[in-house]
Amino acid sequence: MELQRGLSQFDLTNIIVGAIVGADIYIASALTAGLIGPFSIVLWVVAGLFAATIAMVFAYCSYYVPRVGGPFAYVSEAFDDFYGFLTGWSMWISELLALPVFAIAFANYLQALVPLTPTAEVVVRALFVASLTLVNIVGVRAAGKLNDVLTLIKLFPLLLLIVAGLGIFIVRPETVIANYTPLLPLGLDNAAHALVLIFWAYAGFELGTLPAGEVENPGKAIPRAIITGMLIVSFFYVSTNFVLFGLVNWTELSQSTVPLVVAGTVLFGSAGAIIMTVGALFSVAGSDESGMLGSARLAYAMAIDGLFPRAFARLHPRYNTPYVVLVVQGVIAFVLSSIGSLPGLISFAVLTLAFSFLLTCFALIVLRKDDGMTLRGQHLLPLAGIGICLFLLFSTTTFDKVAGALVILAGIPVYLFFSPKQDIRHLKALFLSEEAVLVRRLEARETYLANFLNLARAVFRWARRPDNREPGRR
Repeated sequence: MELQRGLSQFDLTNIIVGAIVGADIYIASALTAGLIGPFSIVLWVVAGLFAATIAMVFAYCSYYVPRVGGPFAYVSEAFDDFYGFLTGWSMWISELLALPVFAIAFANYLQALVPLTPTAEVVVRALFVASLTLVNIVGVRAAGKLNDVLTLIKLFPLLLLIVAGLGIFIVRPETVIANYTPLLPLGLDNAAHALVLIFWAYAGFELGTLPAGEVENPGKAIPRAIITGMLIVSFFYVSTNFVLFGLVNWTELSQSTVPLVVAGTVLFGSAGAIIMTVGALFSVAGSDESGMLGSARLAYAMAIDGLFPRAFARLHPRYNTPYVVLVVQGVIAFVLSSIGSLPGLISFAVLTLAFSFLLTCFALIVLRKDDGMTLRGQHLLPLAGIGICLFLLFSTTTFDKVAGALVILAGIPVYLFFSPKQDIRHLKALFLSEEAVLVRRLEARETYLANFLNLARAVFRWARRPDNREPGRR
């Protein structure tokens, strides 16, 4: 039976927004403040344009290859399984590196509430990773009813910061002028590296693209949803950072591991610090939870294709989740959180991510067709995407380039060892069917700003119902 197209442009926009916006905003701002100063606000706009371009490439690839697997599927279809594996391998490494970033950030923000000794920090990171691993194995669906409430808890502090901050700027414009002067105190020497760190905050659209067979009128809906979603995300990110750099001098931001707590304190005193800290803790935990499951699904998809250890395709007999790969990821995340730094982990993650994006851009050049429906910009977008990916790869540190090349090349013996031996076709057919993809997507709990859009839409529809506008209705 042919799958019915049931996802509207709004649904797809919501998925894109939900896949991108997470706790990154609580982390990246302080890292770039010490590199480029208030000029960071310009780089947030540029990074948004970069991400939107590559997101369109992904959307068009999903139109030509309407099945699950993301860049792994696109590159495999365009070239062969070997290049598809390298794409999936580098993306999995990138997603894996994001997990310890959130563990470190969680401990940093908790430190703002409760002073932690170095030993206590290690314990907090371990408990953080262990609890989220357990939730992903046994409790994801059970927590679904609380998601709307948690979304508001996570989003409210940032909306409060934006509204209150803009209000302060109207009353005291000299504050924002003083903090943005000079705009470029450190020059442009570190601009490229700062852009790499900011780009990481926009990553996530690669996990939000859907098979085009699930979308109504995909030729128009997919590009419009990508553009709309990226505009929403960019507005949210740029607004938050504009207020942040306007409230707090860049020198103070560069010395803080909890930049939004500093801004909350400026606005509301100790109460603001508590509000921002609680919002950060919920956001960081929620982002890592969804990221952990997303990277596990990618590893699972490669395992059932015979390209990863067979154990990674093993599902829990009761909860039907890929528990082996979740546990392995949890252990790796904890180890990396103990030995890595935030800028180093993020920069390395962007390098491996940019490599998978680069191969995906090349894949669109091969996949695109000029007959029938022509997708707008499908000839120019992959070329622009290739340029962006090369820029990101070039802008990482020398250590990242060398280590990243070694990690990516390390995937070759993994491929050679596993690919000739195993192909779990019965699992592959079940996992890759469009029906299975749609069911998993509809069951997924979109988080943060996307869920807020859902709530706002529901309230708007309720308010427009005729029975709610009757005079004297109680």
